[in-house]
Formats: sequence, C-alpha cells, structure tokens
Amino acid sequence: MNNKQLTFFSQEPEFVNPAACESLQPKVWKMHIDGASRNNPGPSGAGFCLTRLDETVCEQGFFLGKRTNNQAEYLALLVGVHFVHEFVNKNEHLTIYSDSQLLVRQMNKMYKIRDPLLKKMQLLVDEMLRGYTVIFCHVYREQNVRADLLANRGVDKKVPLPKRFLDILTQHEIF
Repeated sequence: MNNKQLTFFSQEPEFVNPAACESLQPKVWKMHIDGASRNNPGPSGAGFCLTRLDETVCEQGFFLGKRTNNQAEYLALLVGVHFVHEFVNKNEHLTIYSDSQLLVRQMNKMYKIRDPLLKKMQLLVDEMLRGYTVIFCHVYREQNVRADLLANRGVDKKVPLPKRFLDILTQHEIF
C-alpha cells in the first residue's frame, strides 16, 4: 500500500453536509480550523479546535502578523496539524472541517493552487499528514464558530505561534 494514506472527500455540491462526512467512516477525531484576516492582507489569526468523540482535547488561537485571508486559512490548517501529531495516532481517523471552500477543494485536489506560498503550505500539510487517514469537509461558518472565535482571540491577544512550529515553517521557507 502507498505510504501516503490520505483519504480525501470530494463531492460536488457547493457545501458538503457534515452528516455526509460522518457517514463515510467512523470518526474518532475531528478538527475545526479557521483563519481570520482583518483586511486582506491585514492582522491575522489562526484557530483550531481538536476533539475526540466530541470532547475538546486541544484548542488554541494564534497571531500570524500581516497575512492574506487564504494564508491565514492555510496556517490554521498547518498549526492544527502540528498539534494533531501530539494527540492523534496514525491508525485513528481524522476529519478536518473548514469554512474555506477554496482550502477544502484545494486539499481535495479539486482545484489547483496557483499561489507559490500556498502551494508550499499545501505540500507541507501533505507531508505532515503522511500516514494519517484524513477527510477534508467544508462546513458553513455557523458550523465553525469555535475555530473562528479562537482565530480572532489569537489576533486580539497577539498569542505567539509555538517556537517548534515556527522552526518548521522557517525550514520550509513559509515564514
């Protein structure tokens, strides 16, 4: 079997019903992610909420400095995946929810990524998720309120990104 075990959810409707994602395979882990950019570009934040069996295990919001909205969305995914490594075993299932239709469709390989920086981020996400079984699902903003709140709190409180995570971004010429 291929060493890279990513499972992508690709369904054509504009918005995927999260219940449809739930029916694909048993869910143990869920992660909601969101990036926030005040202006575009502007002061930005990344938030994620990781749950296991619907109980919050880890959640955080971080300040990203001046970023575009799409960069903030991808950085939210990257920082969330960074924390996934601390809690999720590779034999467990992970569903990642985002209200960024663009990010979900790009991660599901439905859309090409033209921006060089976003492409680097997408490749790093793929590398970091190698060996995990992951489904990416798009949700409405109303279903992503907690991650949005965390991203905005990261901006408001200027919460710094973890040094280990910053080192990874620097190694990959992302930050």
